[in-house]
Amino acid sequence: MLDLRARGRDVRCLVKGLEGWLIDTLSAFNIDGERREGRIGVWVRRPDKGFNREDKIAAIGVRVSRWVTFHGIALNVSPDLSHFGGIVPCGISDQGVTSFEDLGQLVSMPEVDSVLRAAFEHRFGPIAA
Repeated sequence: MLDLRARGRDVRCLVKGLEGWLIDTLSAFNIDGERREGRIGVWVRRPDKGFNREDKIAAIGVRVSRWVTFHGIALNVSPDLSHFGGIVPCGISDQGVTSFEDLGQLVSMPEVDSVLRAAFEHRFGPIAA
């Protein structure tokens, strides 16, 4: 939860910040995550799958009430990607979904959690206890 009254009341800026947080986290594991204009989430280029192919590795959902956020992210570490077979990320039918594991990065949830926390604090400030 973040209080946007103290952060300029800008939901788009928040979403870009969340994307940046996820991109920073991926970078720590040598994964190049990127934003895409007109799409929410984080994408990874997949030239191994064909020209201009990319897969979504992280999704974002934000709810704001009285300028306080309730946000959620989904960062795919090692899910069964077959479960995503019926999902069309951001309504784009020619792109898919990927994960750390699918990209050859075998990491544990505690490792990812640790990096997520450090990257969050770097971008948004210390987490209150």
